[in-house]
Amino acid sequence: MNINLPNFNVKNLVKEAGSTISRVVQLTEEKLGTTERTEYDLHFQNLAERADVTKTWTEKLVRDTESVLIPNPQNRVEDFIFEKIEKSKPKRLSNLEHLALDMIEAGGDFGQDLPYGQALIKAGQAEQKLGQCEHDFIATSGICFTQPLRKFLDGEMKTIGKERGILESKRLDLDACKNRVKKARSMLGQQSAERDLRVAQAEFDRQSEITKLLLDGISTSQASHLRHLHAFIQTQVRYYKQCGDVMEQLQRELANLGGPTPYIPLDLNEASAGSRSGSSSGPTGRGPGHNNAANAVSSGHRPSQPLHVSSDQMQRARVLCSYDAKDHTELNLSANEVIFVAECSPVNEDYMYGKQGLMKGLVPRAFVEMLDEEHDVTL
Repeated sequence: MNINLPNFNVKNLVKEAGSTISRVVQLTEEKLGTTERTEYDLHFQNLAERADVTKTWTEKLVRDTESVLIPNPQNRVEDFIFEKIEKSKPKRLSNLEHLALDMIEAGGDFGQDLPYGQALIKAGQAEQKLGQCEHDFIATSGICFTQPLRKFLDGEMKTIGKERGILESKRLDLDACKNRVKKARSMLGQQSAERDLRVAQAEFDRQSEITKLLLDGISTSQASHLRHLHAFIQTQVRYYKQCGDVMEQLQRELANLGGPTPYIPLDLNEASAGSRSGSSSGPTGRGPGHNNAANAVSSGHRPSQPLHVSSDQMQRARVLCSYDAKDHTELNLSANEVIFVAECSPVNEDYMYGKQGLMKGLVPRAFVEMLDEEHDVTL
């Protein structure tokens, strides 16, 4: 049986091994400070340090952004593999789309003519729209932000790393030539070592200039990265605006369904205004009988619907005992919790207007104890 063995050039193998051993010895002596070392100039050191910082943070930004866009690490690995083999990425349903399908199917099983079934179907259709918005956001963000940054890392930064490696090799060759000049004993050996030193110095200077030019180009790349960042932020703004529009439309559709427990749309502008008022306004000094209500009710009768009261006219009250709401106009109360209340206008002897987090409704006066008798407290 004939076995073809590779042809080894023993001389080249020994030469490469000797060169490697010499280089290891040289690096060890540099670490120990027992041999001369050519230092890069201060400008080059600053450029190299900035390049290292840029590379490190760009890699982190790309990883973090991809984690936000695609939280599942397994999906990120699959996408990376498909990208490397130049295959189209698989079409996956997002968590929102899975939820949408289950909501729609459950609504159909519960009954499309029943309030709960209708609401589930409407919510599922909205979740489908949100899922599509999410797909568009992920795709656009990849095109305008993560892909350009990754291209920078795989292109310019790898080229810079390669040229810096070549420069380091030229520096080691230069230092080795300097050592040979010092150790040369004969005149002929001295001339040969000096000739090698001049060649090594010229190669080192040329490679140093090439590397500096590449490092200087990082500032131009960062200006490009700033434009990509602006595009990413604009993509986020459009995405959240689309999601907000979808949810506002869903609120209107749920409110139009009616039913025994009608949906009360959440006014985001009012909620944000209440939050701002609570952080900037102090005590108003107004008593509980000076509130403005949307609907007037007569004393002794329970108002038919919650009243809209300004958030800076509310007072704190402690719930004395638990209370189950009789209908959607009332709030469910738990013993010892603290809520905000205000008088109806005109004052109702049985009910007060209450706010429980984002929920608003009527609360029985007998079930609450006022905590702010002398000073109003703003939300």
